[in-house]
Amino acid sequence: MSDIGWLIFDVEAVADGDLISKLKYPDQELSGDAAIARYRQELMEEKGSDFIAHTFMLPISVAIAKVTQDFHLDDIVVLDDPDYRPASITNLFWQGWRHYKRPTFVTFNGRGYDLPLMELSAYRFGLSLPDWFQVSGRSFDQARNRYNTSSHLDLMDMMSNFGASRLQGGLNVLANIIGKPGKTGIDGSQVQDMYDNGGVREINDYCMCDVLDTYFVFLRTRVLTGQLTLDEEHERVVETKNYLEKRAADCKAFEHYLSHWGDWQPPEKESTENKESV
Repeated sequence: MSDIGWLIFDVEAVADGDLISKLKYPDQELSGDAAIARYRQELMEEKGSDFIAHTFMLPISVAIAKVTQDFHLDDIVVLDDPDYRPASITNLFWQGWRHYKRPTFVTFNGRGYDLPLMELSAYRFGLSLPDWFQVSGRSFDQARNRYNTSSHLDLMDMMSNFGASRLQGGLNVLANIIGKPGKTGIDGSQVQDMYDNGGVREINDYCMCDVLDTYFVFLRTRVLTGQLTLDEEHERVVETKNYLEKRAADCKAFEHYLSHWGDWQPPEKESTENKESV
């Protein structure tokens, strides 16, 4: 248990229709579903996107890869399976972080969406998190400090130098560069409609695939930082593929991921004869 050093996670969420109805349309007595539909339409007309801010959202899927301190995949889970209740998901998320002795969260763009959503959900459901909200600690030691990567490593922050550059294509690009599936027909913009059509299991499968992409990108960043060699990274990739293959018959997410699997191809070695180094 204590060997878990990293929790790589992804969150998918659906709109809180009752809250939207109450705050956006207070005098119209709209049902939750009607309020969501109207708000999405208004957002699309105004902004060209029906993306709803996390303040109006409820977590319906949290997938987590438990990774050892030396970067081996231990397990992948989705929380509150098969019920996927927002309050239970939130409670299990923060309980798990404590259970494993507060390992480092790893996300892709989690600082801008996933973690704020889970923090707000803790607020909504009345959880106490003094070990995360370290308001009396020195600012640079606080878990929520943007540059405290020992508490939360956001791979988008890392690869964009904390926003100094724009990482166009995001996780999908980084995954494809190293041969992994990336987006394979589903993205976050489809989650609300999938949920409305009873596809909560499919949402959780999609979430697990995103976590797998994030794990493999995380491994390659450990090569960048010198914590793994390419050979050590390859060993962990092979181990993880074996893990997925053993469980694919009972897990559609793993079966789907393997069907789009690719291996990173190292560049051909070029002759250095008569060439000077920089």
